[in-house]
Amino acid sequence: MSAVADQKGRTGEPADTKMVVFASSLGTVFEWYDFYLYGSLAAIIAKQFFAGVNPTAAFIFALMAFAAGFAVRPFGAIVFGRIGDLVGRKYTFLVTITIMGISTFIVGLLPNYASIGIAAPVILVLLRLLQGLALGGEYGGAATYVAEHAPAGKRGLHTAWIQTTATLGLFLSLIVILVTRTTLGEEVFADWGWRIPFLISLLLLLISVWIRLKLSESPTFQKMKAEGKGSKAPLTESFGRWDNLKIVLLALFGLTAGQAVVWYTGQFYALFFLTQTLKIDPVTANYFIAAALLVGTPAFILFGWLSDKIGRKRIIMAGCALAVVTYFPVFKGITHFANPALEAAQATAPVTVVADPDSCSFQFNPVGTAKFLTSCDIAKAFLAKGSVNYANEAAPAGAVAQVKVGETVIDSFEGQGLPAEELKAKTEAFTAAMTAAVTAAGYPAKADPAQINHVMTFLLLLYLVLLVTMVYGPIAAMLVELFPTRIRYTSMSLPYHIGNGWFGGFLPTVSFAMVAASGDIYYGLWYPIVIAAMTLVVGVLFIHETKDHRMEVW
Repeated sequence: MSAVADQKGRTGEPADTKMVVFASSLGTVFEWYDFYLYGSLAAIIAKQFFAGVNPTAAFIFALMAFAAGFAVRPFGAIVFGRIGDLVGRKYTFLVTITIMGISTFIVGLLPNYASIGIAAPVILVLLRLLQGLALGGEYGGAATYVAEHAPAGKRGLHTAWIQTTATLGLFLSLIVILVTRTTLGEEVFADWGWRIPFLISLLLLLISVWIRLKLSESPTFQKMKAEGKGSKAPLTESFGRWDNLKIVLLALFGLTAGQAVVWYTGQFYALFFLTQTLKIDPVTANYFIAAALLVGTPAFILFGWLSDKIGRKRIIMAGCALAVVTYFPVFKGITHFANPALEAAQATAPVTVVADPDSCSFQFNPVGTAKFLTSCDIAKAFLAKGSVNYANEAAPAGAVAQVKVGETVIDSFEGQGLPAEELKAKTEAFTAAMTAAVTAAGYPAKADPAQINHVMTFLLLLYLVLLVTMVYGPIAAMLVELFPTRIRYTSMSLPYHIGNGWFGGFLPTVSFAMVAASGDIYYGLWYPIVIAAMTLVVGVLFIHETKDHRMEVW
Protein backbone atom coordinates (compact mmCIF):
# COMPACT_ATOMS: atom_id res chain seq x y z
CA MET A 1 0.00 0.00 0.00
CA SER A 2 2.97 2.31 -0.38
CA ALA A 3 2.93 2.82 -4.12
CA VAL A 4 1.98 6.29 -5.31
CA ALA A 5 -0.15 6.92 -8.36
CA ASP A 6 1.95 8.66 -11.00
CA GLN A 7 0.96 9.37 -14.58
CA LYS A 8 4.50 8.61 -15.72
CA GLY A 9 4.53 5.19 -14.14
CA ARG A 10 4.21 3.36 -10.82
CA THR A 11 6.62 1.36 -8.75
CA GLY A 12 3.82 -1.06 -8.03
CA GLU A 13 0.07 -1.27 -7.85
CA PRO A 14 -1.97 -1.93 -4.71
CA ALA A 15 -3.20 -5.48 -4.67
CA ASP A 16 -6.63 -4.39 -3.49
CA THR A 17 -7.39 -1.76 -6.14
CA LYS A 18 -10.51 -3.61 -7.24
CA MET A 19 -11.64 -3.86 -3.63
CA VAL A 20 -11.05 -0.13 -3.19
CA VAL A 21 -13.19 0.69 -6.20
CA PHE A 22 -15.90 -1.78 -5.20
CA ALA A 23 -16.11 -0.74 -1.56
CA SER A 24 -15.99 2.98 -2.29
CA SER A 25 -18.58 2.69 -5.04
CA LEU A 26 -20.96 0.44 -3.12
CA GLY A 27 -20.98 2.69 -0.09
CA THR A 28 -21.56 5.73 -2.27
CA VAL A 29 -24.43 3.97 -4.09
CA PHE A 30 -26.13 3.45 -0.75
CA GLU A 31 -25.52 7.07 0.21
CA TRP A 32 -27.10 8.33 -3.01
CA TYR A 33 -29.97 5.88 -2.48
CA ASP A 34 -30.63 7.51 0.87
CA PHE A 35 -30.39 11.02 -0.53
CA TYR A 36 -32.63 10.45 -3.56
CA LEU A 37 -35.43 8.52 -1.87
CA TYR A 38 -36.88 11.89 -0.96
CA GLY A 39 -36.83 13.16 -4.53
CA SER A 40 -38.35 9.95 -5.88
CA LEU A 41 -41.21 10.27 -3.38
CA ALA A 42 -41.65 14.05 -3.54
CA ALA A 43 -45.36 13.84 -4.41
CA ILE A 44 -46.13 11.59 -1.41
CA ILE A 45 -43.86 13.61 0.88
CA ALA A 46 -45.88 16.69 -0.07
CA LYS A 47 -49.12 15.07 1.07
CA GLN A 48 -47.64 13.54 4.23
CA PHE A 49 -45.67 16.49 5.59
CA PHE A 50 -47.01 19.64 3.91
CA ALA A 51 -50.75 19.27 4.36
CA GLY A 52 -52.87 22.33 4.84
CA VAL A 53 -51.98 24.10 1.58
CA ASN A 54 -53.20 23.51 -1.96
CA PRO A 55 -51.54 20.60 -3.83
CA THR A 56 -49.48 22.84 -6.12
CA ALA A 57 -48.05 24.81 -3.17
CA ALA A 58 -47.49 21.58 -1.24
CA PHE A 59 -45.50 20.08 -4.11
CA ILE A 60 -43.36 23.21 -4.47
CA PHE A 61 -42.85 23.22 -0.70
CA ALA A 62 -41.77 19.56 -0.86
CA LEU A 63 -39.32 20.44 -3.63
CA MET A 64 -37.94 23.23 -1.46
CA ALA A 65 -37.32 20.76 1.35
CA PHE A 66 -35.67 18.50 -1.23
CA ALA A 67 -33.53 21.43 -2.30
CA ALA A 68 -32.58 22.19 1.32
CA GLY A 69 -30.38 19.10 1.29
CA PHE A 70 -28.61 20.46 -1.76
CA ALA A 71 -28.22 23.92 -0.26
CA VAL A 72 -25.96 22.74 2.54
CA ARG A 73 -23.85 20.35 0.47
CA PRO A 74 -21.09 22.95 -0.08
CA PHE A 75 -20.86 23.45 3.69
CA GLY A 76 -20.48 19.71 4.12
CA ALA A 77 -17.74 19.85 1.49
CA ILE A 78 -15.88 22.50 3.50
CA VAL A 79 -16.24 20.75 6.86
CA PHE A 80 -15.51 17.20 5.76
CA GLY A 81 -13.07 18.21 3.02
CA ARG A 82 -10.89 19.88 5.64
CA ILE A 83 -11.09 16.82 7.89
CA GLY A 84 -10.27 14.57 4.94
CA ASP A 85 -7.15 16.56 4.07
CA LEU A 86 -6.02 16.67 7.70
CA VAL A 87 -7.01 13.24 9.04
CA GLY A 88 -7.50 11.04 6.01
CA ARG A 89 -9.93 10.01 3.30
CA LYS A 90 -11.09 6.67 4.73
CA TYR A 91 -12.27 7.75 8.17
CA THR A 92 -13.94 10.88 6.86
CA PHE A 93 -16.30 9.08 4.53
CA LEU A 94 -17.02 6.50 7.23
CA VAL A 95 -18.44 9.38 9.27
CA THR A 96 -20.41 10.82 6.35
CA ILE A 97 -22.12 7.58 5.42
CA THR A 98 -23.10 7.00 9.05
CA ILE A 99 -24.74 10.43 9.27
CA MET A 100 -26.56 9.83 5.99
CA GLY A 101 -27.85 6.38 6.90
CA ILE A 102 -29.16 7.34 10.33
CA SER A 103 -30.86 10.51 9.02
CA THR A 104 -32.63 8.55 6.30
CA PHE A 105 -33.74 5.84 8.73
CA ILE A 106 -35.29 8.47 11.01
CA VAL A 107 -37.35 9.87 8.09
CA GLY A 108 -38.97 6.43 7.89
CA LEU A 109 -40.08 6.76 11.52
CA LEU A 110 -41.06 10.44 11.47
CA PRO A 111 -44.77 11.16 12.25
CA ASN A 112 -46.55 13.14 9.55
CA TYR A 113 -48.25 16.55 9.61
CA ALA A 114 -51.57 15.07 10.69
CA SER A 115 -49.91 13.58 13.79
CA ILE A 116 -47.61 16.32 15.08
CA GLY A 117 -48.44 19.36 12.97
CA ILE A 118 -45.75 21.86 11.96
CA ALA A 119 -43.09 19.90 13.83
CA ALA A 120 -43.21 17.23 11.11
CA PRO A 121 -41.96 19.38 8.21
CA VAL A 122 -39.50 21.17 10.51
CA ILE A 123 -37.87 17.89 11.57
CA LEU A 124 -37.97 16.63 8.01
CA VAL A 125 -36.07 19.69 6.78
CA LEU A 126 -33.50 19.27 9.57
CA LEU A 127 -32.93 15.66 8.50
CA ARG A 128 -32.55 16.79 4.89
CA LEU A 129 -29.93 19.28 6.05
CA LEU A 130 -27.99 16.50 7.78
CA GLN A 131 -28.20 14.40 4.61
CA GLY A 132 -26.86 17.30 2.57
CA LEU A 133 -23.95 17.88 4.93
CA ALA A 134 -23.07 14.19 4.81
CA LEU A 135 -23.23 14.00 1.04
CA GLY A 136 -21.07 17.11 0.82
CA GLY A 137 -18.28 15.14 2.47
CA GLU A 138 -18.89 11.75 0.89
CA TYR A 139 -18.37 12.30 -2.81
CA GLY A 140 -15.06 14.16 -2.64
CA GLY A 141 -13.66 11.53 -0.30
CA ALA A 142 -14.72 8.59 -2.44
CA ALA A 143 -13.51 10.16 -5.70
CA THR A 144 -10.19 11.24 -4.21
CA TYR A 145 -9.66 7.89 -2.49
CA VAL A 146 -10.23 5.90 -5.71
CA ALA A 147 -8.18 8.28 -7.88
CA GLU A 148 -5.22 8.07 -5.50
CA HIS A 149 -5.28 4.28 -5.84
CA ALA A 150 -5.80 4.24 -9.62
CA PRO A 151 -3.11 2.90 -11.99
CA ALA A 152 -1.41 5.33 -14.34
CA GLY A 153 -3.51 6.14 -17.37
CA LYS A 154 -6.68 4.61 -15.89
CA ARG A 155 -7.97 7.27 -13.52
CA GLY A 156 -10.89 8.07 -15.80
CA LEU A 157 -11.90 4.42 -15.93
CA HIS A 158 -11.54 3.79 -12.21
CA THR A 159 -13.26 6.96 -11.00
CA ALA A 160 -16.06 6.38 -13.51
CA TRP A 161 -17.28 3.64 -11.19
CA ILE A 162 -17.79 6.33 -8.54
CA GLN A 163 -19.69 8.31 -11.17
CA THR A 164 -22.14 5.46 -11.68
CA THR A 165 -23.08 5.56 -8.02
CA ALA A 166 -25.38 8.59 -8.17
CA THR A 167 -27.39 7.05 -10.99
CA LEU A 168 -27.29 3.57 -9.45
CA GLY A 169 -28.44 5.06 -6.14
CA LEU A 170 -31.37 6.69 -7.91
CA PHE A 171 -32.04 3.44 -9.78
CA LEU A 172 -31.95 1.44 -6.54
CA SER A 173 -34.36 3.88 -4.89
CA LEU A 174 -36.77 3.57 -7.83
CA ILE A 175 -36.62 -0.23 -7.78
CA VAL A 176 -37.21 -0.46 -4.02
CA ILE A 177 -40.10 1.99 -4.35
CA LEU A 178 -41.63 0.04 -7.26
CA VAL A 179 -41.36 -3.30 -5.48
CA THR A 180 -42.85 -1.89 -2.28
CA ARG A 181 -45.56 -0.05 -4.20
CA THR A 182 -46.67 -3.04 -6.25
CA THR A 183 -46.48 -5.43 -3.28
CA LEU A 184 -48.55 -3.32 -0.90
CA GLY A 185 -50.80 -1.58 -3.39
CA GLU A 186 -51.11 2.13 -4.10
CA GLU A 187 -53.43 2.96 -1.22
CA VAL A 188 -51.35 1.25 1.46
CA PHE A 189 -48.12 2.60 -0.01
CA ALA A 190 -49.44 6.19 0.05
CA ASP A 191 -50.64 5.70 3.63
CA TRP A 192 -47.60 4.13 5.32
CA GLY A 193 -45.77 1.84 2.88
CA TRP A 194 -43.62 4.71 1.59
CA ARG A 195 -41.71 4.48 4.88
CA ILE A 196 -40.26 1.04 4.07
CA PRO A 197 -37.62 2.27 1.56
CA PHE A 198 -36.37 4.74 4.19
CA LEU A 199 -36.20 2.08 6.90
CA ILE A 200 -34.20 -0.24 4.62
CA SER A 201 -31.38 2.32 4.73
CA LEU A 202 -30.34 1.02 8.15
CA LEU A 203 -29.41 -2.35 6.63
CA LEU A 204 -27.52 -0.65 3.80
CA LEU A 205 -25.65 1.48 6.33
CA LEU A 206 -24.47 -1.58 8.27
CA ILE A 207 -23.23 -3.25 5.07
CA SER A 208 -21.39 -0.08 3.97
CA VAL A 209 -19.65 0.48 7.29
CA TRP A 210 -18.59 -3.17 7.52
CA ILE A 211 -17.03 -3.10 4.04
CA ARG A 212 -15.31 0.26 4.43
CA LEU A 213 -13.75 -0.69 7.74
CA LYS A 214 -11.72 -3.26 5.81
CA LEU A 215 -10.05 -0.60 3.64
CA SER A 216 -6.67 1.05 4.24
CA GLU A 217 -5.85 4.72 3.80
CA SER A 218 -4.90 6.06 0.36
CA PRO A 219 -1.21 5.37 -0.44
CA THR A 220 -0.74 8.88 -1.81
CA PHE A 221 -2.11 10.40 1.39
CA GLN A 222 0.03 8.05 3.53
CA LYS A 223 3.19 9.02 1.65
CA MET A 224 2.36 12.71 1.92
CA LYS A 225 1.83 12.44 5.67
CA ALA A 226 5.01 10.38 6.12
CA GLU A 227 7.02 13.05 4.32
CA GLY A 228 5.44 15.84 6.35
CA LYS A 229 4.03 17.58 3.28
CA GLY A 230 0.43 17.76 4.41
CA SER A 231 -1.42 21.04 4.67
CA LYS A 232 -1.95 22.56 8.10
CA ALA A 233 -4.61 24.94 6.78
CA PRO A 234 -6.40 23.34 3.80
CA LEU A 235 -9.19 25.92 3.77
CA THR A 236 -6.72 28.81 3.56
CA GLU A 237 -4.65 27.12 0.89
CA SER A 238 -7.73 26.13 -1.11
CA PHE A 239 -9.73 29.35 -1.01
CA GLY A 240 -7.51 32.03 0.52
CA ARG A 241 -4.87 32.02 -2.20
CA TRP A 242 -5.75 33.26 -5.65
CA ASP A 243 -3.66 30.72 -7.56
CA ASN A 244 -5.82 27.86 -6.21
CA LEU A 245 -9.06 29.82 -5.80
CA LYS A 246 -8.92 30.69 -9.51
CA ILE A 247 -8.89 26.98 -10.36
CA VAL A 248 -11.78 26.36 -7.95
CA LEU A 249 -13.87 29.03 -9.69
CA LEU A 250 -13.03 27.72 -13.15
CA ALA A 251 -13.94 24.21 -12.02
CA LEU A 252 -17.30 25.52 -10.82
CA PHE A 253 -18.34 27.64 -13.79
CA GLY A 254 -16.47 25.75 -16.50
CA LEU A 255 -17.24 22.18 -15.40
CA THR A 256 -19.56 21.35 -12.53
CA ALA A 257 -22.38 23.89 -13.02
CA GLY A 258 -23.17 22.66 -16.53
CA GLN A 259 -22.59 19.03 -15.58
CA ALA A 260 -25.03 19.43 -12.69
CA VAL A 261 -27.95 20.84 -14.66
CA VAL A 262 -27.53 18.19 -17.36
CA TRP A 263 -27.51 15.50 -14.65
CA TYR A 264 -30.64 16.74 -12.89
CA THR A 265 -32.51 17.49 -16.10
CA GLY A 266 -31.84 14.03 -17.48
CA GLN A 267 -33.04 12.22 -14.38
CA PHE A 268 -35.03 14.18 -11.81
CA TYR A 269 -36.56 16.87 -14.00
CA ALA A 270 -37.45 14.22 -16.56
CA LEU A 271 -39.22 12.19 -13.84
CA PHE A 272 -41.10 15.22 -12.51
CA PHE A 273 -42.00 16.23 -16.07
CA LEU A 274 -43.54 12.82 -16.70
CA THR A 275 -45.58 12.75 -13.49
CA GLN A 276 -46.45 16.39 -12.80
CA THR A 277 -46.71 17.84 -16.29
CA LEU A 278 -47.68 14.93 -18.54
CA LYS A 279 -49.80 13.28 -15.82
CA ILE A 280 -48.33 9.82 -16.37
CA ASP A 281 -49.02 7.60 -13.38
CA PRO A 282 -46.02 7.37 -11.01
CA VAL A 283 -45.47 3.63 -11.44
CA THR A 284 -45.22 3.91 -15.24
CA ALA A 285 -43.00 6.99 -14.99
CA ASN A 286 -40.66 5.22 -12.57
CA TYR A 287 -40.46 2.23 -14.90
CA PHE A 288 -39.49 4.53 -17.77
CA ILE A 289 -36.74 6.27 -15.80
CA ALA A 290 -35.49 3.03 -14.24
CA ALA A 291 -35.25 1.37 -17.66
CA ALA A 292 -33.36 4.32 -19.13
CA LEU A 293 -30.96 4.30 -16.18
CA LEU A 294 -30.43 0.55 -16.42
CA VAL A 295 -29.54 0.68 -20.11
CA GLY A 296 -27.61 3.94 -19.97
CA THR A 297 -25.49 3.46 -16.84
CA PRO A 298 -22.69 1.42 -18.53
CA ALA A 299 -21.96 4.53 -20.60
CA PHE A 300 -20.48 6.15 -17.47
CA ILE A 301 -17.70 3.56 -17.65
CA LEU A 302 -17.43 3.97 -21.42
CA PHE A 303 -16.92 7.72 -21.24
CA GLY A 304 -14.62 7.41 -18.24
CA TRP A 305 -12.47 4.96 -20.21
CA LEU A 306 -12.66 7.14 -23.33
CA SER A 307 -11.54 10.18 -21.33
CA ASP A 308 -8.26 8.34 -20.58
CA LYS A 309 -7.74 8.10 -24.33
CA ILE A 310 -8.94 11.38 -25.83
CA GLY A 311 -9.26 13.65 -22.78
CA ARG A 312 -11.90 14.60 -20.22
CA LYS A 313 -12.67 18.12 -21.41
CA ARG A 314 -13.90 17.43 -24.92
CA ILE A 315 -16.38 14.77 -23.72
CA ILE A 316 -17.84 17.01 -21.00
CA MET A 317 -18.10 19.99 -23.34
CA ALA A 318 -19.77 17.87 -26.03
CA GLY A 319 -22.41 16.77 -23.52
CA CYS A 320 -23.15 20.37 -22.54
CA ALA A 321 -23.36 21.43 -26.19
CA LEU A 322 -25.81 18.66 -27.06
CA ALA A 323 -27.98 19.61 -24.07
CA VAL A 324 -28.14 23.24 -25.19
CA VAL A 325 -29.14 22.30 -28.74
CA THR A 326 -31.54 19.42 -28.11
CA TYR A 327 -33.42 19.92 -24.83
CA PHE A 328 -36.42 21.70 -26.33
CA PRO A 329 -37.04 19.23 -29.16
CA VAL A 330 -36.43 16.24 -26.89
CA PHE A 331 -38.91 17.32 -24.22
CA LYS A 332 -41.47 18.26 -26.86
CA GLY A 333 -40.89 14.80 -28.31
CA ILE A 334 -41.54 13.24 -24.92
CA THR A 335 -44.87 15.09 -24.76
CA HIS A 336 -45.70 13.94 -28.30
CA PHE A 337 -45.06 10.26 -27.55
CA ALA A 338 -46.13 10.07 -23.90
CA ASN A 339 -49.26 12.24 -23.91
CA PRO A 340 -50.34 13.00 -27.49
CA ALA A 341 -53.77 14.12 -26.32
CA LEU A 342 -52.19 16.94 -24.32
CA GLU A 343 -50.08 17.99 -27.31
CA ALA A 344 -53.14 17.97 -29.57
CA ALA A 345 -55.16 20.05 -27.13
CA GLN A 346 -52.39 22.64 -26.87
CA ALA A 347 -52.35 22.96 -30.67
CA THR A 348 -56.09 23.05 -31.33
CA ALA A 349 -57.44 24.84 -28.27
CA PRO A 350 -54.92 27.41 -27.04
CA VAL A 351 -55.65 28.89 -23.64
CA THR A 352 -55.16 32.55 -22.76
CA VAL A 353 -55.37 34.28 -19.38
CA VAL A 354 -56.60 37.85 -19.78
CA ALA A 355 -55.77 39.72 -16.60
CA ASP A 356 -54.42 42.91 -15.06
CA PRO A 357 -50.68 42.15 -14.81
CA ASP A 358 -50.51 43.85 -11.41
CA SER A 359 -52.96 41.30 -10.02
CA CYS A 360 -50.86 38.30 -11.04
CA SER A 361 -48.40 36.96 -8.45
CA PHE A 362 -45.35 34.80 -8.83
CA GLN A 363 -46.98 31.84 -7.08
CA PHE A 364 -43.93 30.59 -5.26
CA ASN A 365 -44.65 30.13 -1.57
CA PRO A 366 -42.07 27.88 0.12
CA VAL A 367 -43.40 28.48 3.63
CA GLY A 368 -47.01 27.74 2.71
CA THR A 369 -48.46 30.86 4.34
CA ALA A 370 -49.39 33.17 1.45
CA LYS A 371 -52.87 33.08 -0.07
CA PHE A 372 -53.18 33.63 -3.81
CA LEU A 373 -56.73 34.92 -4.09
CA THR A 374 -56.74 37.48 -6.90
CA SER A 375 -58.78 36.52 -9.94
CA CYS A 376 -55.55 36.13 -11.95
CA ASP A 377 -53.91 33.89 -9.37
CA ILE A 378 -57.00 31.70 -9.03
CA ALA A 379 -57.14 31.18 -12.79
CA LYS A 380 -53.42 30.46 -13.16
CA ALA A 381 -53.36 28.10 -10.18
CA PHE A 382 -56.01 25.94 -11.83
CA LEU A 383 -54.18 25.88 -15.15
CA ALA A 384 -50.79 25.14 -13.59
CA LYS A 385 -52.24 22.28 -11.57
CA GLY A 386 -53.75 20.81 -14.74
CA SER A 387 -50.57 21.26 -16.82
CA VAL A 388 -52.49 23.45 -19.26
CA ASN A 389 -50.27 25.62 -21.42
CA TYR A 390 -51.49 29.19 -21.54
CA ALA A 391 -50.56 32.58 -22.92
CA ASN A 392 -50.89 35.87 -21.05
CA GLU A 393 -52.82 38.89 -22.29
CA ALA A 394 -53.00 42.20 -20.44
CA ALA A 395 -56.37 43.52 -19.31
CA PRO A 396 -57.24 47.01 -18.05
CA ALA A 397 -56.27 47.82 -14.48
CA GLY A 398 -58.72 46.39 -11.97
CA ALA A 399 -60.40 44.06 -14.45
CA VAL A 400 -61.47 40.61 -13.27
CA ALA A 401 -59.40 37.93 -14.99
CA GLN A 402 -60.86 35.80 -17.75
CA VAL A 403 -59.71 32.51 -19.20
CA LYS A 404 -60.18 31.83 -22.91
CA VAL A 405 -60.24 28.14 -23.80
CA GLY A 406 -60.58 28.05 -27.55
CA GLU A 407 -63.78 29.99 -28.17
CA THR A 408 -65.03 29.59 -24.60
CA VAL A 409 -64.56 32.47 -22.15
CA ILE A 410 -64.79 31.86 -18.39
CA ASP A 411 -64.72 34.62 -15.80
CA SER A 412 -62.56 34.14 -12.74
CA PHE A 413 -63.42 35.85 -9.45
CA GLU A 414 -61.83 37.89 -6.70
CA GLY A 415 -61.41 35.74 -3.61
CA GLN A 416 -59.89 38.31 -1.29
CA GLY A 417 -62.11 39.20 1.66
CA LEU A 418 -64.76 36.57 0.91
CA PRO A 419 -66.18 34.51 3.79
CA ALA A 420 -64.85 30.96 3.83
CA GLU A 421 -68.10 29.35 2.69
CA GLU A 422 -68.58 31.78 -0.18
CA LEU A 423 -64.96 31.38 -1.23
CA LYS A 424 -65.39 27.61 -1.24
CA ALA A 425 -68.59 27.81 -3.28
CA LYS A 426 -67.11 30.18 -5.86
CA THR A 427 -63.94 28.07 -6.12
CA GLU A 428 -65.97 24.93 -6.73
CA ALA A 429 -68.09 26.67 -9.36
CA PHE A 430 -65.05 28.08 -11.14
CA THR A 431 -63.27 24.72 -10.97
CA ALA A 432 -66.29 22.94 -12.42
CA ALA A 433 -66.60 25.44 -15.28
CA MET A 434 -62.88 25.30 -16.06
CA THR A 435 -62.77 21.51 -15.85
CA ALA A 436 -65.67 21.26 -18.30
CA ALA A 437 -64.03 23.73 -20.67
CA VAL A 438 -60.56 22.16 -20.74
CA THR A 439 -62.07 18.67 -20.94
CA ALA A 440 -64.23 19.71 -23.90
CA ALA A 441 -61.12 21.21 -25.49
CA GLY A 442 -59.37 17.85 -25.20
CA TYR A 443 -57.03 18.49 -22.29
CA PRO A 444 -56.65 15.12 -20.53
CA ALA A 445 -56.84 14.82 -16.74
CA LYS A 446 -54.32 11.98 -16.99
CA ALA A 447 -52.20 10.48 -19.72
CA ASP A 448 -53.97 7.63 -21.48
CA PRO A 449 -51.79 4.51 -21.08
CA ALA A 450 -53.08 3.16 -24.39
CA GLN A 451 -51.76 6.21 -26.24
CA ILE A 452 -48.22 6.14 -24.80
CA ASN A 453 -45.57 5.19 -27.34
CA HIS A 454 -43.39 3.26 -24.91
CA VAL A 455 -40.49 2.65 -27.27
CA MET A 456 -40.03 6.25 -28.38
CA THR A 457 -40.58 7.66 -24.89
CA PHE A 458 -37.95 5.26 -23.55
CA LEU A 459 -35.47 6.17 -26.32
CA LEU A 460 -35.80 9.89 -25.63
CA LEU A 461 -35.32 9.34 -21.90
CA LEU A 462 -32.31 7.12 -22.68
CA TYR A 463 -30.84 9.94 -24.77
CA LEU A 464 -31.13 12.28 -21.77
CA VAL A 465 -29.35 9.70 -19.60
CA LEU A 466 -26.56 9.34 -22.19
CA LEU A 467 -25.98 13.10 -22.01
CA VAL A 468 -25.69 12.64 -18.24
CA THR A 469 -23.02 9.97 -18.71
CA MET A 470 -21.04 12.22 -21.04
CA VAL A 471 -20.80 15.13 -18.62
CA TYR A 472 -20.56 13.07 -15.44
CA GLY A 473 -18.47 10.04 -16.34
CA PRO A 474 -15.10 11.85 -16.71
CA ILE A 475 -15.60 14.70 -14.23
CA ALA A 476 -14.34 13.02 -11.03
CA ALA A 477 -10.96 12.29 -12.59
CA MET A 478 -10.76 15.81 -13.98
CA LEU A 479 -11.56 17.48 -10.65
CA VAL A 480 -9.08 15.30 -8.75
CA GLU A 481 -6.34 16.06 -11.28
CA LEU A 482 -6.81 19.81 -10.94
CA PHE A 483 -5.58 20.01 -7.33
CA PRO A 484 -2.54 18.91 -5.26
CA THR A 485 -2.78 16.04 -2.77
CA ARG A 486 -2.46 18.16 0.38
CA ILE A 487 -5.68 20.11 -0.39
CA ARG A 488 -7.32 17.87 -2.99
CA TYR A 489 -10.29 16.71 -0.88
CA THR A 490 -11.20 20.27 0.14
CA SER A 491 -10.52 21.97 -3.19
CA MET A 492 -12.42 19.57 -5.44
CA SER A 493 -15.37 19.07 -3.08
CA LEU A 494 -16.49 22.69 -2.92
CA PRO A 495 -16.92 23.42 -6.66
CA TYR A 496 -18.48 20.01 -7.14
CA HIS A 497 -21.09 20.54 -4.44
CA ILE A 498 -21.82 24.18 -5.27
CA GLY A 499 -22.35 23.09 -8.86
CA ASN A 500 -24.43 20.04 -8.03
CA GLY A 501 -25.94 21.23 -4.78
CA TRP A 502 -26.97 24.71 -5.90
CA PHE A 503 -27.04 24.91 -9.68
CA GLY A 504 -28.32 21.36 -10.01
CA GLY A 505 -30.22 20.75 -6.79
CA PHE A 506 -32.44 23.79 -7.18
CA LEU A 507 -33.25 22.95 -10.80
CA PRO A 508 -36.61 21.20 -10.25
CA THR A 509 -37.88 23.94 -7.93
CA VAL A 510 -36.74 26.85 -10.08
CA SER A 511 -37.86 25.28 -13.35
CA PHE A 512 -41.34 24.42 -12.12
CA ALA A 513 -41.77 27.90 -10.65
CA MET A 514 -40.78 29.32 -14.05
CA VAL A 515 -43.37 27.13 -15.73
CA ALA A 516 -46.08 28.24 -13.30
CA ALA A 517 -45.21 31.90 -13.87
CA SER A 518 -45.00 31.76 -17.67
CA GLY A 519 -47.73 29.27 -18.52
CA ASP A 520 -45.38 27.41 -20.87
CA ILE A 521 -44.68 23.81 -19.80
CA TYR A 522 -41.28 23.96 -21.55
CA TYR A 523 -40.20 27.34 -20.18
CA GLY A 524 -38.35 25.77 -17.25
CA LEU A 525 -35.86 24.24 -19.69
CA TRP A 526 -34.27 27.65 -20.14
CA TYR A 527 -32.66 27.25 -16.72
CA PRO A 528 -30.49 24.21 -17.60
CA ILE A 529 -29.88 25.46 -21.12
CA VAL A 530 -28.47 28.80 -19.99
CA ILE A 531 -26.27 27.21 -17.29
CA ALA A 532 -24.98 24.53 -19.67
CA ALA A 533 -24.21 27.21 -22.26
CA MET A 534 -22.26 29.20 -19.66
CA THR A 535 -20.19 26.13 -18.77
CA LEU A 536 -19.59 25.41 -22.43
CA VAL A 537 -18.16 28.88 -23.04
CA VAL A 538 -16.05 29.02 -19.86
CA GLY A 539 -14.88 25.45 -20.24
CA VAL A 540 -13.83 25.78 -23.87
CA LEU A 541 -11.99 29.06 -23.30
CA PHE A 542 -10.36 28.59 -19.90
CA ILE A 543 -10.25 24.93 -18.80
CA HIS A 544 -7.18 22.93 -19.79
CA GLU A 545 -7.08 19.19 -20.33
CA THR A 546 -5.93 17.24 -17.25
CA LYS A 547 -5.62 13.58 -18.27
CA ASP A 548 -1.82 13.78 -18.42
CA HIS A 549 -1.42 15.59 -15.09
CA ARG A 550 0.79 13.89 -12.52
CA MET A 551 -0.77 12.68 -9.29
CA GLU A 552 2.28 12.56 -7.07
CA VAL A 553 2.50 14.92 -4.09
CA TRP A 554 3.06 18.46 -5.39
